[in-house]
Amino acid sequence: MSLKKLVCTAAVAAFALVTAPPAGAIEQSQPDEVDALPFLPAPATQVWATRSLSAQPGQQPQQFLRLDIAQLTPRFVTGDSPGTVKITGKIVNVGDRKVSDIVLRLERGEPLDSEDDLRKALREPAAAEFIQPNFTKVTDELQPGQQQDFTLEVPLRGNAPTSLAIEQPGIYPILANINGRPDYGGQARLAALSTLLPVLGVPGGETKGKPGAPAKLTVLWPIADKPRMVRLGGEGQSELVDDELATSLSVNGRLYGLLEAYEKAIASMSTSMCLAIDPDLLRTVVAMTTGYKVRGGTEGKGRTEAELWLDRLKLAVTGRCVVALPYADADLVALNRAKLGNMRTIALIDGPRIIQDTLSVQPLPDLVWPEDGVLDQTTFDDLATPLAEQKYQGMKSVLLDPTGLTDAPGTAPVGIAGKHPVTAVKIDSMVSDALQGSDSRQRTLSGVTTPVENQPVSVQNALAVLVFRAGWQGDGRNVVVTPPRRWNAPLAEMTEFLGAAQKLLATGYAAQTGLEELTRATPSVKTAKVAYPPEAGAREISPTITDSVTKQSTELNGLVAAMQQADTEAASPNDLAGPLWLGLLRTMSGAWRSNEQGARSAADISQSELNALTGQVSVTPPASPILLGSGDSPIPVTITNKLDVRVTVRIVLADTPGIRKLDLADQVLPARGERVVRVPVEVLRSGRFPVNVRLTTPEGVALGDTVKLEVSSSAYGTITVIVTVIAAIALVLLSGRRIYKRVRARNGENGGDAPSIENVTPEKSSA
Repeated sequence: MSLKKLVCTAAVAAFALVTAPPAGAIEQSQPDEVDALPFLPAPATQVWATRSLSAQPGQQPQQFLRLDIAQLTPRFVTGDSPGTVKITGKIVNVGDRKVSDIVLRLERGEPLDSEDDLRKALREPAAAEFIQPNFTKVTDELQPGQQQDFTLEVPLRGNAPTSLAIEQPGIYPILANINGRPDYGGQARLAALSTLLPVLGVPGGETKGKPGAPAKLTVLWPIADKPRMVRLGGEGQSELVDDELATSLSVNGRLYGLLEAYEKAIASMSTSMCLAIDPDLLRTVVAMTTGYKVRGGTEGKGRTEAELWLDRLKLAVTGRCVVALPYADADLVALNRAKLGNMRTIALIDGPRIIQDTLSVQPLPDLVWPEDGVLDQTTFDDLATPLAEQKYQGMKSVLLDPTGLTDAPGTAPVGIAGKHPVTAVKIDSMVSDALQGSDSRQRTLSGVTTPVENQPVSVQNALAVLVFRAGWQGDGRNVVVTPPRRWNAPLAEMTEFLGAAQKLLATGYAAQTGLEELTRATPSVKTAKVAYPPEAGAREISPTITDSVTKQSTELNGLVAAMQQADTEAASPNDLAGPLWLGLLRTMSGAWRSNEQGARSAADISQSELNALTGQVSVTPPASPILLGSGDSPIPVTITNKLDVRVTVRIVLADTPGIRKLDLADQVLPARGERVVRVPVEVLRSGRFPVNVRLTTPEGVALGDTVKLEVSSSAYGTITVIVTVIAAIALVLLSGRRIYKRVRARNGENGGDAPSIENVTPEKSSA
């Protein structure tokens, strides 16, 4: 073969290797060979399906197949479970070529023995090639775009060719492995999904012994959503951003599923479960029950769904544990950094009252669960300080992530010393973090960021970690589980997780512990300190949004300061300003973390509502030009107040050539009233002047729009008259002085040579 042909052959071979998976991944004649996946399999904690990779040439191989697993049975193996593991799902050809000889097998790794091993497995899939059974054929071929359903059932134990060979209890990594042969390539692993399978007891074999003391299990179940309220009004007058909440409250919706999962579990977990409710969500649902509009004017469609869901919630929480989240789940640290302490207090005071009034249940008092379970020292100190004038008792207990504490050994509640001591209940970060889905913790495959996946979030790994805590680390430890605030798992996944918790309770591996018991416990450690991880600060609401909220807060404070209540029967300033403060809290919601666009939209909504309120006090444009009869005639300005409170206003005239402003006292406008105020001015010259007039509060907050007045005057102003008189006097004086000089000059021409008139003898005339 010539050198030229040899080079060409090598180039073709290199191209084939690039378009197909690496050679080390090929499995043809040896099904038990350890095959190398060109990218790490997606862990089931992230998605219950493999994901499409980003199209970035040169950074990852082409993807040919996608593996979707619909069901894994059992999810939690005990001694009375079936003796087989069954998975069902589908395989989809997502590539651009035919794939032949598609086969599937379920592999497993060695059991994970330590907490460190489990934490690593949550970050990246653990090795699962210790046992590699035979492949099972799925289909002969799949053309691009085609899909094939499958069911695979394999023995848990024994020596069968497809068995997982599990003989001892443990937490096992398992891997669903799809092999196939794409056109122009060899047989290779084309898709895989990794997860953890907890085995507390082997069917027909050994069962893990119970620890000396059962784990103390507490579950805080979140009922929250991103803010949707634009304006709260009377019947049919409330306005929402969109109508997505109607879908969420209906059958198969997210909030519907959260409530149904809670209802199914509460009978056997009545002590250990506690609902964490966002008061803003509750108020929004109540508004929906009376009819509402969606921004843009269309009628909302979720009134019936809201009524049914709210009735079920009222029944479910009767006599149960409830925690009030900060109003709109506001980011307390971000509020503190923006020096919005009054809003932070509103977020903590209003919530419990709304929940009690709506659901007739008293939330646990003086308990705070901050976003991400962390607080900085300044915010912590402010939250712990009582404010008698605002009827704020101060935080007595707080739910914190272990990363938010130092000098706090163990899992029991600890005391944080200070002027106002606080009991800190520690969240189990490993179980809670495992429940985070792709919306919260985006992962990477081979260093390449993957797109957000819409597949359902799985709780399989969190379930495995919970079993490990109870079965292998029981030792009486506290396990406080907090799913994500706006958890988006399907109902089936929520039910699986709570079902595993119920099994652990029923079999004595765990015991129920109420959250109230933890908050009231006397801490054995009282020297813990607050810590604020740097990564938590990076997730706060952005400075752009906090600056906008600070500006709006300043305007609102200035407006409230200018308001006066007409009488005890009339509306108070707080009645008008209260909804706007709550709107600002929605802008500072933790739901907008990592969602700058959503935060900006919320800031625009709160600003528009503030503008609508200040626009109720304004200057009324006149119907015709204003004629001034003299130079000191005042300009009549009509000002209107459409609010139900008195408002003190200041009339501001823009600088206008030809007109000088004179002092005018601030005016008090009656509620729902109108006044004509004569604004004193000085006209410096005759002519026609455009005068811009606006209203502000005494503190400078703009009210309404600027109005242009057309002012016409033919009269001279006082200054003009004075200047004219002075000029006339000066002219007379100057003229007199000139005449005087001329007379003297004429007399000076003859000087002393001129004879005196008296001594001159008249000349006689000749005859």
